[in-house]
Amino acid sequence: MANFTTHLAIGTMASGMLATVTMAANVVDPHNIMTVCLAGALGSILPDIDLKDSRPSQAIFSGLAIFLAFVVLFNVAWKYSIVEMWILWLGTFLFVKFPGQAFFHRLSYHRGIYHSLLAAVFFALLTAVVYRWLFGANEGVSWLAAGFMFAGYLVHLTLDEIYSVDVMDVRIKHSFGTALKLYDGKHLGHSAAMLAAVLLVYGATPPVQSFWREFTSEDIWAGLHQRFLPHGRWFDVLALDGTGLPQPITVRLSQQHQDLPVAIPAGTPDIITGSLPSPAPREPKSAPASMLAPADPAAGQ
Repeated sequence: MANFTTHLAIGTMASGMLATVTMAANVVDPHNIMTVCLAGALGSILPDIDLKDSRPSQAIFSGLAIFLAFVVLFNVAWKYSIVEMWILWLGTFLFVKFPGQAFFHRLSYHRGIYHSLLAAVFFALLTAVVYRWLFGANEGVSWLAAGFMFAGYLVHLTLDEIYSVDVMDVRIKHSFGTALKLYDGKHLGHSAAMLAAVLLVYGATPPVQSFWREFTSEDIWAGLHQRFLPHGRWFDVLALDGTGLPQPITVRLSQQHQDLPVAIPAGTPDIITGSLPSPAPREPKSAPASMLAPADPAAGQ
């Protein structure tokens, strides 16, 4: 299988490519792009949480222990003294980090249920729940982060399958087929538990209808098609207009929309579709009264 560094590097690269597409489509505000990219990077190492003594497992459980410790602290901060709060924080962290991690590994084995598409769906839905109800992100950003999580998870499983093929010796390793699978057929109890977890978490996810409607908008895909390759010179560095500034990129919008330069105005919402309304007709500006009034010959006397 691929090592930790490879998984993280390829997963981060895939998240960056997805981030480029989402920014080009104007489907996420720039200040939110880093948070959704982090979900993709996390997904690229998350399947190895069941690998004992692995760096992904150690890092994930350390982060989870810190998170839960602060949850406990913030819920009891008004009840106890400082020393008691220190004990509660440290006790929660140590309990999750050591006994909790050991108990988890006793119930799991590597390339089991966590190396499956069913687990990828579970963590994607869980990401939408965490982003919406814990981080306060809007529905669109929450589901976009879920998509990045699923993509990163899928990259990990695919890399493991690729590494199961020994290209030099032209042979298939015994591990082939154990990473990218729909569910864990060897332990149906684990698969049933994961399916129940998927259904449970799905009930807490934010509404997806508005996000899906925006994601499948014809204007988004028309804009991406228009912007996929440069028009004229690459990078448009030398294609300057008379003002010395790069010329705006024009995206053809569907139906009643006209060719308009794409620009993200100040104060945009957290998620936008990239579609722009038809501009209102502008009335000609009236000239100043001094310009309209006829010259008075006596004014200069």
